[in-house]
Amino acid sequence: MTSLAGTGLARPHRWLRSHPYAADALLSVVVFALVLIGVYLGPHPDRRIPAAGFVLLSAAASACLIARRLVPRAVLALTCVLTVVATVADHDGPARTQIAMSAAVALYTVAARTERPSAWRIVAGTVAVLTGVVMFFGPPPWYAQENFGLLAWTALAGAAGDSVRSRRAYVAAVEERALRAERTREEEARRRVAEERLRIARELHDVVAHHIALVNVQAGVASHVMDSRPDQARQALAHVREAGRSALEELRATVGLLRQYGDPEAPTEPAPGLGVLDQLVDGFGRVGLHVDVVAASTLPGGPGTGRGAAQAAAVVGPLPAAVDLTAYRVLQEALTNVHKHAGPGARAEVALLRSADRLDLTVLDDGGARGQASGKAPAGSEDAPGGHGLIGMRERAAALGGTCEAGPRGGPAPAGFRVRTVLPLQSRSARKEQGPAGP
Repeated sequence: MTSLAGTGLARPHRWLRSHPYAADALLSVVVFALVLIGVYLGPHPDRRIPAAGFVLLSAAASACLIARRLVPRAVLALTCVLTVVATVADHDGPARTQIAMSAAVALYTVAARTERPSAWRIVAGTVAVLTGVVMFFGPPPWYAQENFGLLAWTALAGAAGDSVRSRRAYVAAVEERALRAERTREEEARRRVAEERLRIARELHDVVAHHIALVNVQAGVASHVMDSRPDQARQALAHVREAGRSALEELRATVGLLRQYGDPEAPTEPAPGLGVLDQLVDGFGRVGLHVDVVAASTLPGGPGTGRGAAQAAAVVGPLPAAVDLTAYRVLQEALTNVHKHAGPGARAEVALLRSADRLDLTVLDDGGARGQASGKAPAGSEDAPGGHGLIGMRERAAALGGTCEAGPRGGPAPAGFRVRTVLPLQSRSARKEQGPAGP
């Protein structure tokens, strides 16, 4: 199909769409001209020249179309009345139903701007009344071809108006769905960006909080013994250097997640897990925090129990990547909190329990000197104002469908703090497909 741009009519079409009343005025002139042409080319050569009254009525009916957008129903009623007057007035001559073209245009406008039930009632009533009056009160015979032509043209105008209304409603619905889908995509994109930012923030917090705490302690030790025991100061500075190097490596790996696909020097090292738990425990041991690790497994044919970080990793066995990383980060953050808040002389115990469907992590501390003296959980076991350690642990566990509980240890004389995390080993979709476990 040839477009308006190809025919050179694009500019006039845009101008008419932006000036609707000018377009309706032009339409009224065209309708009036077609009425006169229809009369002149009619089947009665002896009455081809229309009477002055018919011309005036046709001009009035055509002029009414200028207001068809403002008051469509009033324009329809007025054009129908003028059509009846023009066709019934000359009772002795042939029926000149060409004036009904203005009524057909008005009926099309009403049908295109009215809901379907009301539109069809108006169309049926207009067609019945207009053609009935012309047939029974107009020039005989009532079955003249002009009368049936009037019936056909008015009914066709109503059907065309309803078709245009349906098309406009369909286009509007498609546009609304497209806008709604666009908004949904934007909201989904914002949600994913927020989740990614939160995940990266947790990773950065875990890395920075752990290593900076170690650096802080070793730097304090080096400053304290710099003059009296330089060998121990050099050893503490070596630990500071090692912790800084580890922090830089983990930060580089975390920031590498932000690189776009194909960027050079993307991180290739695997994410940390329980396989390097012995390195994590040794790092805390160098800063004075003694950590005991105990692991047990209920899997058939497994090693059963084990003590020590290296044996614990073997007892627990291979884990899903997400669970392995989350377990490592939870233990890292929990032990960092013990080191920061439990005070000097604190001891921590890590218990790992592996079953067929979950991994249970428990971190206990005795509160150090402050907890033993007061018999209460050390102040500051919870995050300091503005801290996000416990929040991050709960969010990590919740992301896998697990739980994380933190609070003072129970007992007749509670001392220290307790963190317990349960991580399911199956994804949520897999658990839904498997269904609820039996009794």
